[in-house]
Amino acid sequence: MAVELNHTIVHSRDNRESAEFFAELLELEVGPEWGPFVPVVLSNGITLDFASTEQHIAPQHYAFLVSEDEFAAAYAKISQRGLAHWADPHRKHPGTVNHNDGGSGVYFLDPNGHQLELLTVPYGGWPEQ
Repeated sequence: MAVELNHTIVHSRDNRESAEFFAELLELEVGPEWGPFVPVVLSNGITLDFASTEQHIAPQHYAFLVSEDEFAAAYAKISQRGLAHWADPHRKHPGTVNHNDGGSGVYFLDPNGHQLELLTVPYGGWPEQ
C-alpha cells in the first residue's frame, strides 16, 4: 500500500468557528463533530480535524491547490472581508496575489494565526504530460 496522508489536526481556539471559516471560504462542508474534532474533508479525501485548545497555538502553514475558479471565488471573499493577505510568505507584498509558475497564489491568516496559502499551480509547474 502506498503511503498517503489521511488527516491532520489543526489546533484552534474554537474548533467549530475555525472549521466554518475554512469551509465557507473554500465552499466545503463541515462534518459532524467527532469527539474533540470538527472535520472538514478535502476533495482528495484528506481530513482537517479542527481541535479546540486553551494552550499556546504554534502557527502552522497549510497550502491548498485549487482551481482558477475556486481561487477567484476564495480571493473575492478574502477581499470582501478585508482580510490581510500577501503575494509572498514573507509578507513583503501586501494586498495582492502572485503569478508563480503561471498560476495564482495568495497567503493569508486564519483566526488562529495559521498561515493559509491558496495556489492554482504546484511549485515548479505541472509535470510534462
